[in-house]
Amino acid sequence: MDPPPIPPALALGVAVLAFSWAGPLVRFTEAPALAIALWRLLFSVAFLALVVSWRREGWRPLAALSGRDWLLAGGAGVLLALHFWSWIASIEFTTVASSVILVSTQPLFVALLSALLLREHPTRGEWVGLGVAVAGAAWIGWGDLAHGRSAILGDAMALGAALLAAGYYIVGRALRRKMDLWSYVTVVYGAAALTLLLLVGGHPGVSLVSGYETTDWLVFLALAAGPMMLGHTGVNYALRYVRAYLANLATLGEPIGATLIAWLLPAIAETPDLSTLVGGGLILLGVAIALRGR
Repeated sequence: MDPPPIPPALALGVAVLAFSWAGPLVRFTEAPALAIALWRLLFSVAFLALVVSWRREGWRPLAALSGRDWLLAGGAGVLLALHFWSWIASIEFTTVASSVILVSTQPLFVALLSALLLREHPTRGEWVGLGVAVAGAAWIGWGDLAHGRSAILGDAMALGAALLAAGYYIVGRALRRKMDLWSYVTVVYGAAALTLLLLVGGHPGVSLVSGYETTDWLVFLALAAGPMMLGHTGVNYALRYVRAYLANLATLGEPIGATLIAWLLPAIAETPDLSTLVGGGLILLGVAIALRGR
């Protein structure tokens, strides 16, 4: 395998910082979840088209992909599209803190799927850490019972988004070992955008272009440039060099950043409650234990 031109740890650190803005940014738009997810990906595909056209190899690596590679990468795109839809919708029902913390339980599902499908088995210490993280997620869900059924629905949607993201990362780990970064993300993000475009077409209540304010378009662009191009692309870069569940564990720094941003920004000012803080602390403790186990 070629040596990494950028240290994977650095790429993951930048990705975490970019991910942290996703939840707070969604708070600044009233657009439907499907529209937010779609435009986030459409703008990302536009960025990628410029990158691929500019690089020396151009579009030739895409033409060299096998049918199996196209099928798997397209499947990863479908999982990514459904992940975005479910996660963005969850923020409408629960707090930014609860949503980003619960969706960050993905490493548990990634570890399980890695053991089953990739034969990359976590160590005993990593399993202990993942168990502590799950306890933290359960604590948050228990605390949100006091906020009514809508908060529980939002929590469930965030967990569903975590499971979908896990499948997306597992496919990415399998393909990134042989596919270059730009070919992989171009196919995946393109398939995700196409999936969401079809879903929007099947929902008459969701407009594609009309009815959105300037603020909405700025949010769409910011989500594409930051959490998408720097966040997801950064993790996809690291997947070539580190195991899927280890790359995914690093993204658990997102809840800290997102919670602080949502708390400190006057336009949002969401103060996390005690159950969210305790549950988030348990999740981060689980991450620390898992990393020490590795």
